[in-house]
Amino acid sequence: MKYYIGLDIGGTSIKYDLVDENGTILEKDSVKTDIAGSEILRNITEIVENYKKEQKIEAIGVSAPGIVQHDGFMTTGGAIRDFYGINLKKEIEQRTGITATIENDANAAAFAEQWKGNAKGLHNYLCIVVGTGIGGGIIINDQIYRGGHGMAGEFGMMSVMDRNLPGKGLEFNSMSFTAATVGGLLRYYNDRHDGKALDDAEVVYSLAADGDKLALESLDFFYTALSRGIINLVVGLDPEKILIGGGISANDQFMKDLNNKIQELKKANNDLIDLKFPEVQAAQLRNDAGIIGATYRAVQEDQK
Repeated sequence: MKYYIGLDIGGTSIKYDLVDENGTILEKDSVKTDIAGSEILRNITEIVENYKKEQKIEAIGVSAPGIVQHDGFMTTGGAIRDFYGINLKKEIEQRTGITATIENDANAAAFAEQWKGNAKGLHNYLCIVVGTGIGGGIIINDQIYRGGHGMAGEFGMMSVMDRNLPGKGLEFNSMSFTAATVGGLLRYYNDRHDGKALDDAEVVYSLAADGDKLALESLDFFYTALSRGIINLVVGLDPEKILIGGGISANDQFMKDLNNKIQELKKANNDLIDLKFPEVQAAQLRNDAGIIGATYRAVQEDQK
């Protein structure tokens, strides 16, 4: 049996696991993501060294935020500013002595769903990760579509809302600042609320269930922004299915309300009424998608 390490570097935590060649997670845990890139690399090295004491590790698969080139160079690093402009593959390999594969987090989630999740048997589908920001993976004819410069799937940069915010740039109309859990839903609520800032979307849902006007308004704004982005992707790419990842996708109310909003906007547009829309479904692997997808990429590269 061969063994691999999967690492999912997020804005708040680094999830990691030990996985066998069949995709079975044998062990998993997480540590808080440090602000400094050097500390993140130190944590990764420590995680790998600890697993090396238990098993012979064939390869390391890493899911990371931002625009990732095929050779592991990080054009951007999402919320991890120290990862901008570094070759993460080389940095990890130098520290661990083990071959590493680096994949954009949303692409990793898309790979995972085709391997072990709700995209089995599909050939053309999208994966949208809704979290601190918005990421995306595009599968066309069973292959990840990376584009001409490695930035395909950066759905979070799409402009979906029209707001004139004093002192703010146009990026605040993007999906990452309107349709994400943190950048959109929580930001919208906190910017209009006089009390203590919320850091948990579940609290907004609880307030909305009690009829809180601002919570209801925040959710409607959030759903509208995300639905507009999804509709744009549907008419542009015509996928068989759209899978929603990220922690909020585990919330059944979120998925129900999102689909209702998509249908509401579809019915309000005469050009869309007669079109067949794909199913919009929660990703099966949820928060494990990143580490499973990252591991899958490591397995694929190891078997070449």
